[in-house]
Amino acid sequence: MTVTDSRTHSPAGLGQPPAVRLAAEGVRLAYGDNVVVDDLDLQLLDGSFTAIIGPNGCGKSTLLKALGRLLRPTSGTVLLDGRAITATPTREVAKVLGLLPQTPLAPEGLTVADLVARGRHPHQSWLRQWSSDDEAVVTEALSWTDMAELADSPVDALSGGQRQRAWISMALAQGTDLLLLDEPTTYLDLAHQVDVLELVSRLHGEKGRTVVVVLHDLNLAARYAERLVAMKDGVLVASGTPQEVLTEQLLADVFELEARVVPDPVTGTPMVVPIRRLR
Repeated sequence: MTVTDSRTHSPAGLGQPPAVRLAAEGVRLAYGDNVVVDDLDLQLLDGSFTAIIGPNGCGKSTLLKALGRLLRPTSGTVLLDGRAITATPTREVAKVLGLLPQTPLAPEGLTVADLVARGRHPHQSWLRQWSSDDEAVVTEALSWTDMAELADSPVDALSGGQRQRAWISMALAQGTDLLLLDEPTTYLDLAHQVDVLELVSRLHGEKGRTVVVVLHDLNLAARYAERLVAMKDGVLVASGTPQEVLTEQLLADVFELEARVVPDPVTGTPMVVPIRRLR
């Protein structure tokens, strides 16, 4: 099954469909003998905002690792801009693709400014050392994420929401236009979840980033993502707009949940109202 993520308009108004930035073709992913994802096809288009949803253990984070070149498929191929990602040098991948894991860790005592500066490492070499341009990019990233006042603070002294902003600042400084985020709202209260997703939404809308995010909260996924990809037992079972994917039947089949789906009173996107677990 091939699942295509799409936008409602083409870039630059030229009438051309957006390019496929990232694709999985017949991908199988496993840890040892444990197959987690099998024969998966997926296409993610330039400028799209896609949320991957599904129950615990269905393979969401494993898929994201493969898309981000952290896990090599046992069969099949992940393509980045039409080229096998495993055949692409790490530095080249890091210039166009940023991956934030579920619980990123910074060295003890590292300041926010130093963390964000690490985003410039893919652009450094013995021929090109730290420059005023790099400094300007870091300053802009800190300003854009409202982290400038905390630039000299240790990352490990920040609140959970501030830490996520710091890591997103690093990804912004990295200069990638393709951003993968694995559960960026984990361990955050609802206000900070919204805060982080508003920031990611701005990255997508104002800076044109292609975003792929793994989310557990279905209502937040429906509110912020243009497309949803639903997984169960390592298989893609549905893809489309939030209205197309979040149906009461899918909630029963994928999440084993009896629920009602009603319009969100603020955004009009689907809102899941759980009733009871079915099994």
